[in-house]
Amino acid sequence: MKLAFFDDFRFGVVSGDKVVDATDVVSGIPHLHPQDIVRGVIERFDTFKTKLADAAAKGQGKPVSQVKFRPPLPKPENIVCMAVNYMEDGTLPEPAPINAFMKSPSAVIGDGDTMVLPDLAATIFEGEAELAVVIGKRARHVKAADAMSYVFGYTNFIDGSARGVLPPGNTFYQMKSRYTFAPIGPYIVTADEIKDPQKLQIKLTNNGVVYQNFNTDDMAHKIPRCIEWVSSIHALEPGDILATGTNHRGLNPFMDGDKIELSCVGCGTLHISVRDDLKRSWARITRLQHKQSGAEGVHTKQTGGKYAK
Repeated sequence: MKLAFFDDFRFGVVSGDKVVDATDVVSGIPHLHPQDIVRGVIERFDTFKTKLADAAAKGQGKPVSQVKFRPPLPKPENIVCMAVNYMEDGTLPEPAPINAFMKSPSAVIGDGDTMVLPDLAATIFEGEAELAVVIGKRARHVKAADAMSYVFGYTNFIDGSARGVLPPGNTFYQMKSRYTFAPIGPYIVTADEIKDPQKLQIKLTNNGVVYQNFNTDDMAHKIPRCIEWVSSIHALEPGDILATGTNHRGLNPFMDGDKIELSCVGCGTLHISVRDDLKRSWARITRLQHKQSGAEGVHTKQTGGKYAK
């Protein structure tokens, strides 16, 4: 089942190329915020599953082309992002030590929204294509063998990054939690629709050109291990996001006017735009292309606009 918010945060079920309004089905869930609604559905999905399926089967629906998708998880309690969690197409000699960072829930935007690049001296702005796990029940000290039973579903996730911010060192907070730096969506697909989340192709295009194209089978620390490790540090709550990391070789600069599309197989396509009022520019190449050229540094240098050297 594919669950979404649309238009003025109506709750719906995506069926084919239509969205069926199921707001009435979930109207009894106490809420002050749309997140309360989706969390209530997740927590009591056994109760709502049949009702939502019936609504989807009987409802007329509205073409997806005529709706405005909203973030399917508008304000999760936790957004945990795994760091350096891919083997980079098998080129790394061994997995990096398991690691993660928190991203602010206020950074969330949805399908069709705009990532806004802030006025700061970042060396580059990038967006990392990722599969995000949606937590289905409270997870604390979960064993890897049991971890997949805590997964409610999946969604597309872009981890916006402002690289090279000062001071050097532990800069994840100011690099990762910027306003609009957590695009997700367009919907949540429930776990039963994804046969094997460790064999999904992930593709990100920038202005129609494919830059990231990798498979989740290259993940260094698989989803059960990630849940085990994160839940050993703090609890994950229903409706939380665990973003599983990216293959960095295809990372490319995000610049003003870019049109980004991210597709994880089975999760639909997330569309966002990029806006930079400072009109900064970088060479339109990937990290891998930059490395293969023999140039210095991890990524290409800024070529124009404010802060260019």
